[in-house]
This record gives sequence, structure tokens and C-alpha cells, in this order.
Amino acid sequence: LHFFQGGTEKMKYALVNGIILDGTQDMEPQSGKIILVDGEKIAAIVDGNADISGYEKIDLGGKYIMPGLINMHLHLPSSGKPKKKESDPKKLVKIMTSNNLFRKIIKAVCRSATQMQLNSGVTTIRTVGGVENADSSIRDDINAGKTVGPRILAANMAVSVPDGHMAGSLAYIAESPEQARDFVAKIAEDKPDLIKLMITGGVLDAKVKGEPGALKMPPEVVKAACDEAHKRGLIVAAQGVRVALENGVDTIEHGAKADDEIISLFKEKHAALITTLSPALPFALFDRSVSHATELSQFNGKVVFEGIIDCSEKCLANGIPVGLGTDTGCPFITHYDMWRELVYFHKYCGVSNRFALYTATKRNAEIAHIDDITGTVEPGKCADLIVTEKNPIDDLTALRDVKMVMARGKLIREPKVKKYEN
Repeated sequence: LHFFQGGTEKMKYALVNGIILDGTQDMEPQSGKIILVDGEKIAAIVDGNADISGYEKIDLGGKYIMPGLINMHLHLPSSGKPKKKESDPKKLVKIMTSNNLFRKIIKAVCRSATQMQLNSGVTTIRTVGGVENADSSIRDDINAGKTVGPRILAANMAVSVPDGHMAGSLAYIAESPEQARDFVAKIAEDKPDLIKLMITGGVLDAKVKGEPGALKMPPEVVKAACDEAHKRGLIVAAQGVRVALENGVDTIEHGAKADDEIISLFKEKHAALITTLSPALPFALFDRSVSHATELSQFNGKVVFEGIIDCSEKCLANGIPVGLGTDTGCPFITHYDMWRELVYFHKYCGVSNRFALYTATKRNAEIAHIDDITGTVEPGKCADLIVTEKNPIDDLTALRDVKMVMARGKLIREPKVKKYEN
């Protein structure tokens, strides 16, 4: 897939006649400025009449330019294209890792997913469960300049337990605290950026109404995995709330209804929440003739959806960091749908459009500990930028159609995303 129009060489660009949204919480549109990009970084932001000799002039024609979006929760091997019949992920992964040819195919699929994320305006992704070490391998190729893609914070394989979520497919199966530590050490060999634990079950794992997200991983296993990860300087991400917070998890994925004790634990542990409204919404709100969900899945989808909203609202009200991710790979959640997560965050959690954009840029960068590198439009930061025709502060759906993407100074002049048919 050749997705860089106009070449891939690093250059010096002067981005003129754009309206800047800088990614900060109180961002206001700024006109009359020029963004100077030199190699990977924003060299300066200067007045509109400044000398730009030595730079290639790119006239944005009054469009809006802002930091690239950051997607904090996704799975590269899955497309999100809905299926009428569920497949067996454990069996599929076993086949696709049975020889080197199939491994190359898996890596190609994942690489294509990263390109789709980038072309849709996501310049940084955080993977939270993949096949073997494909995610970090693609990350390393991008960092070495062998291919172009978004910045990747990779978890590679996750750690689960017998009969746990993604056990045997995107996660190793730990049967004891010792095994959990050993699997974290094994994952760490490929130098991941974080460790992912599958502490609870998913919506589709539930066997009875009202029990989605049931605890699967014993607290002592959670603690052992977290201790080993922290010893190696790695943060831990996991679904589940109370047991996760009590035993060392750093970012809580998805969320669930939160009481006062949970909010206190968030504060005590200095943990963050990664809100993912997208995956639960189709189960909760779509007509079952469209979603192909069972009555059980729809019921539990509503429980999960309402729990995520409750947790987000309470964390926001209590000053707890809240980030955004899509959980791409779940049905109906594709690699070009990050814009929807911002729309849902605004619609269902009551935040402003401005706050949603700030969350998907600067706030996500802070939670990921990369805010010294990306997340805002300011000198010294990486030139991770996107351009839209309209102002997303007025209407977040402006992010659905990105006119230009720049990733670490490399320019995609006309980003194209091949979308699935309905």
C-alpha cells in the first residue's frame, strides 16, 4: 500500500494561511501565524509576514490545523468489520503463527491497520493486545525509517488466565503468579512500551445477564504481573477497576460504575482512565437486526456502556485523568473511526467539543507520558499535525474527513482511507 503522496523524504515546510488549534484545554483558533517544520519537529511558529525562504510553502487555504489524534486503545490484527458469525480467535491465531509465511501475513495486516489509523488523522497509537511481537516489530520498522506510520506504543501479547478474555489468542495464559511474572518477562524481551493484562471478561464472554466484565484474574496474579512490569520500568494497562487499582494497574481501560472507594483508589494510585465508548455502543444501542447481537449481549452491552459513561463522568468530576481510545477490532469499530470516539465522548459524557479534542491530543499524550514529544502544536514538539476543512470545535464530525496529515514531519498531502461497505 503506497500511501504517501508526494514522496516520503524529510523536508522543511512552512504551513501558511491555516487556523491553529493548539491542543491545549482552553484552545482558541489562532490566525495569522506560520508553522515552520524542520525535519521531524516544529521549529517555530512565526508571524504571517515572516521570512520563509528555505522552506517549502504549503498554503492551507484557511483550513484548521491541530495536533494529530492519539488513540490509546486498539488491537491491530482485527479490522472491526462486523461479522454475522463469530470466529474462533484462538484457532485463527494458532494457524496464523504456525509458520513464517503466515507471520509475515499477520504483520502485513497489522501494518496496513497502522496506515489506516494514520491516514484517518491518528498520528500516535497505543496497542493493547496483539499477535506475538508484530506490534513492536512494526514500531521498530517505523522508528528505523523502513516504513512510515504513526508513533506506536506497543504492548504486544497481553497476559490472561485460563478461560480469560483473549486467552490463547492475543494473550498468554497464566495459571499462577509465577507464570504471570514469567510471561511479563517474556513479553519484555521485545522491549514493549507497556504491559496489558486481561483481568476481566468481555461483553461476549458473559454467559448470564448482568455479568459482563466478570473478574477472571485473581488479585495475586494481577499484583505479580504489575510488580514484574514496574520492576522493568513498564506501565500496566488493564480492564477491570477495583482489583486492578488495588494491585498496581496504571491505566484502567474501558471503566465500570464507580463508587467513592474506586474514585479514592484512582487518586491514591495516581491512575488514569481510558474511556472507550465505541465498542459497547453497537451492542447497547443498535437494533439487533443490525448488530447481530443476542439478547444477552445487548443487555450486557447496555450495562457496560452505562458503566463506562458513569466512570468517565465521575473521574472527570474528581480531577482524575481521562483519555480516549476506540478498542478497534471490536465489531463496527474500524481503524478509521477515532473521530467517532470524540463525538461519543461529547454526546454521552457531556464534555465540550473543545475538551474532547484536547483529550484526544494533549491529555492522551500526558497519560501516555509522551507530552514532551507530541500532543500540542508548539515549537520543539514533533510535527504530528492534521488539517480539516471545518472547525472541530464547532462540529467534531469535521475530523471525519482529514485533508492532510503530517507524522514526525513526513507529509501525506491527500490521505486516503478505503472504507468498508455497509
